[in-house]
Amino acid sequence: MKKKNLLYGFCLVMVSGAGLLNVEAQEISDGNVWKGYNVGTILFEDKAPATQGSDIYRRIIPDPKSYITEQAYTVLSTLYDSQEDSIPPVHNIHYTLEDIDGVSAKGGSHGNISIFYSTRHIERSFVKNDTARLFFETRGVLLHELTHAYQLEPQGIGSYGNSRVVWAFIEGMADAVRVANGGFKGEIDRPKGGNYMDGYRHAGYFFVWIRDNKDPEFLKKFNRSTLEVIPWSFNGAIKHILGEEYDIDELWHEYQVAVGDIQE
Repeated sequence: MKKKNLLYGFCLVMVSGAGLLNVEAQEISDGNVWKGYNVGTILFEDKAPATQGSDIYRRIIPDPKSYITEQAYTVLSTLYDSQEDSIPPVHNIHYTLEDIDGVSAKGGSHGNISIFYSTRHIERSFVKNDTARLFFETRGVLLHELTHAYQLEPQGIGSYGNSRVVWAFIEGMADAVRVANGGFKGEIDRPKGGNYMDGYRHAGYFFVWIRDNKDPEFLKKFNRSTLEVIPWSFNGAIKHILGEEYDIDELWHEYQVAVGDIQE
């Protein structure tokens, strides 16, 4: 979820007390093309140190710097080919752990990014002391929110707050990155029916299906289409990437048949 003009942070590790941990995110030496890329200065703040969720997090993620950076590289490698691509600059990523309702949301602008993560959601995800379940959920949510930090946005058709097309693209791509990197539980988490304009998983699973069945570079090309198709539209981007013979609604129908949600 993306929020406008809010400074929140999704943190994947807790520190003792409520103090702010300022760490410069640096690349993990894994030999990939993102070596040396500055993902931004990571600011971690635990605003709920007395909660059970904070205590749980403190135990499962001991190194926020490495973990957040690792997931940032996963997002970047899903959306871009190399460091030379047109990547929105991210100067700061402010993660806060908060004792509030909800799950997580991204805010901020102009390279100053913030995301909150709810200790209440952490506690719900840790039912039956299932560490693997919580870790899986934590990574998936982080992939989604970090996508909002680095993804490109459609131009010439309004903004996230006033255009359903922009909203569906942004939230759909964030969940597509999560789907593409194993952040959901496959078919179990795929919503049935609906439409790509519903965003989130409806669009995310659809976009990954296009990648798997039409063009292995689709997610990168779809992200980049926001710079190349102006004013942007779903159908304009599809035709730009796959060819004039393709239509977004026909592809949705083909996808729905392929996954068994409707009959031919």
